[in-house]
Amino acid sequence: MNEPGHPRILIVDDEQAIRRFLRASLTAHGYAVQEAATGEDALRAVVTVRPDILILDLGLPDIDGVEVTRRLREWSAIPVLILSVRGDEADKILALDAGADDYLTKPFGVGELLARLRVALRHRAPAPGDPLLAAGDLSIDLARRLVLLAGEPVQLTPTEYDLLRVLLAHAGKVLTHRQLLREVWGAAYEAETHLLRVNISNLRRKIEPEPARPRYILSEPGIGYRLRES
Repeated sequence: MNEPGHPRILIVDDEQAIRRFLRASLTAHGYAVQEAATGEDALRAVVTVRPDILILDLGLPDIDGVEVTRRLREWSAIPVLILSVRGDEADKILALDAGADDYLTKPFGVGELLARLRVALRHRAPAPGDPLLAAGDLSIDLARRLVLLAGEPVQLTPTEYDLLRVLLAHAGKVLTHRQLLREVWGAAYEAETHLLRVNISNLRRKIEPEPARPRYILSEPGIGYRLRES
């Protein structure tokens, strides 16, 4: 049981022996520990357990730890400490660029791990609210990457999901073509307006009652798009 005032740590590793060792080491130093063995379980636990920090392995059986970090950063600023056997510089850069706060290579010393945890906890941001974006009867559960329209799930491609997420996050505001391309595809695609138009068209076919007369995703001619707030 987590006791009040004890920092909550979520250990995400598919190796039970590692989780057992970390639990014993961390609880002995006053931390309250929860565990997850997969990336999907970790994302759900961040919502239900609301840990103060994640200790995250990269080699998970379902989704890679880098992708877990990337998804978390869509809606949470929780500190993420990567703990992995991968020691190559390229792996570290990839994880840190995805949003990890620190990187420690296995095997590791408990003293160094505790020191890095203390640093991360000192710099942690306030806990986020529920990871839900909504406008009218259109919503996204960010933790589960679930899109609902009037309570019914909508199947989107990863690109369509990212595009809708950005529009919903800024509901009511006009986003320029360049802003959307940069947010969804990256700076190298800022001039690819045809790519944006194609994906907006596909997205409208999936969420609009009448795609030719959109109710949700409105065009701002010559500028960009706006998602209606309600």
